Amino acid sequence: MGIYRDRIVPRLVDVACGMGINDPQRTRACAGLHGRVVEIGFGSGLNIPFYPDTVTAISAVEPADLGWKLAGKRLPQATVPIERAGLDGQSLPFADNSFDSALSTWTLCTIPDVAIALRELRRVLVPGGTFHFVEHGLAPHPSVQKWQHRLNPIQKVCAGGCHLNRDICGLIETAGFQLREVEEFYGEGPRPVAALTLGVAVSPGRTTPV
Repeated sequence: MGIYRDRIVPRLVDVACGMGINDPQRTRACAGLHGRVVEIGFGSGLNIPFYPDTVTAISAVEPADLGWKLAGKRLPQATVPIERAGLDGQSLPFADNSFDSALSTWTLCTIPDVAIALRELRRVLVPGGTFHFVEHGLAPHPSVQKWQHRLNPIQKVCAGGCHLNRDICGLIETAGFQLREVEEFYGEGPRPVAALTLGVAVSPGRTTPV
């Protein structure tokens, strides 16, 4: 599984997530990003063409060496500085309040402990910082959810740990974010794998223990 995960899955993700049908969602997810941005699950750099002019720098968090290598063909297109600054979304190597915005596109499905990763994102965002996301996850309809639960074990094996049935909005809110705008809809493809959640959440800041 190590060879499959490290050598095959990044190529599959590059092809599947790089299809043009995903471009409208990437455009919407990246809209409003500003200042210093941390992007978890940077992958092969598929969001590079969609960063708005208001972004000043990208800190890319990407665990797969092959994913970062594949990004090399897109990095020259970037109009902002991009550095690979981390390997694990569950342990971000940044100080508190380091970033103005955060970005995640089709990433929260795969992180093993997504709750920790979201708390880390909130920690490194400035109070009032924005978290922009588009993710696939738990569908809004029970009939589709049943198929997601059935298929999830197969999906995790075939897609490098990807989950079909994570409650994206619930996870984000549990991490302490406030959802500012959110839309749930079905993208192209079979509904169990195409239930999307797109939106922006705000980090309200942390309460200092007394």
